[in-house]
Amino acid sequence: MFFKYLASDKKELYIFNICTILNLNYKFKYFRELNLIMNETNKLPSTIPIFPLSNFIIFPDTTVPLNIFEPRYIEMIDDSMKSHRLIGMVQPKKSGKLKKPDLYEVGCVGKITSFNETDDGRYLIIINGVSRFNIEKEIETDKLYRSCRVNYQNYTKDLENEVEKFSITELDKIFRDLKNLFEKKGFMVDWSNLKKQDFSNTLNTLSMASPFSLEEKQVLLETKDLNSRKLRLEEILKTYTLDEFSNKTLQ
Repeated sequence: MFFKYLASDKKELYIFNICTILNLNYKFKYFRELNLIMNETNKLPSTIPIFPLSNFIIFPDTTVPLNIFEPRYIEMIDDSMKSHRLIGMVQPKKSGKLKKPDLYEVGCVGKITSFNETDDGRYLIIINGVSRFNIEKEIETDKLYRSCRVNYQNYTKDLENEVEKFSITELDKIFRDLKNLFEKKGFMVDWSNLKKQDFSNTLNTLSMASPFSLEEKQVLLETKDLNSRKLRLEEILKTYTLDEFSNKTLQ
């Protein structure tokens, strides 16, 4: 595990994570307007440190807290804080070596916007998603952590401020299906607080925090735009609904 969490029970952990993500994204949704992140693709570095984390994705303009304690990632944060304050979040595949698994080709670079060190040497940071990227090549270094050469050309729209329009009916349907899924999994979510966000932040936050598989989250991460992500999310939710119906039928 890369993190130490404050919750001991898995269900409590999940509730803690989604509530924290929702609150942070609502609080920091004006980061772009305040110019706290880079806003042009050519200003983003072509080589970035990589933080592989399974079943974890981050989207541009979403914000997540990380609790870092492994020596290799302590070193990564130290180096990042001295330069561009950027780290690449990527999901590892189930192939490759145990300590150096293969990586999915698409990840998202995040900027460290808050940093604190605890008395026991852990780093408590907050990162804000900037842009997704494609990995071109892993770079060999003498560091404990991994680094990759990346490009952002397939996701240039991540840095634009265009807002895609969706109807209330579409949003309500997704909310209804997700609420049913969360309840079946035994998770509690403050839906009233979630609805305070705009559709983009809401959809991205739910894609990040929902109890989907690693592969399903990767599919959502790689969608080119919000509409494609909405359609993919609906497809994934439909499979869960069909599975639930099949289980009831078999019983």
